[in-house]
Amino acid sequence: MPRFLRAIRFDASDSHVFPAAALENEWAIPGSFVFALGRFGPPADLSGKERQALVSGFLALGSFGFSTIVSVADASEEQIADCEDVLAEYLASNVGAPSEEAARAAAREEIAFARELAEGAALNTLLALSREIGDDGELKESFHIVTPPGDKPHARIWDVVEEP
Repeated sequence: MPRFLRAIRFDASDSHVFPAAALENEWAIPGSFVFALGRFGPPADLSGKERQALVSGFLALGSFGFSTIVSVADASEEQIADCEDVLAEYLASNVGAPSEEAARAAAREEIAFARELAEGAALNTLLALSREIGDDGELKESFHIVTPPGDKPHARIWDVVEEP
């Protein structure tokens, strides 16, 4: 079975740090194009929640919110094709793709990249990303596996508590 990326929420922190948070278990992609195309303005000028999304957010397909962590999950070819459809529609309707064909081609490329990230990892592997603006002004992405703490976990320094 093919593998793809799913948004994971361990707590409510994504709701507090991103302009919009992904829903639990939504399919996700890195989504750097959102920033390259200036959805929130020029990447170098971003601050606050938009800057946090630029620096560390995966883009969820559905809510188009952001997730700090994704998990590698099994997905059917039909589910992956549905992700491509959702993304192509988003690109055509919200990002200004010049045509439906261009939106479909861009969606296909984004989905293939996310699929490539997932295919090389074990089921339930947790991934995080880091994004920065290079000296050339281009966005640079790096991905890393999130591992649980060893025998001596770090001291807890804060709790995230939902306000009533």
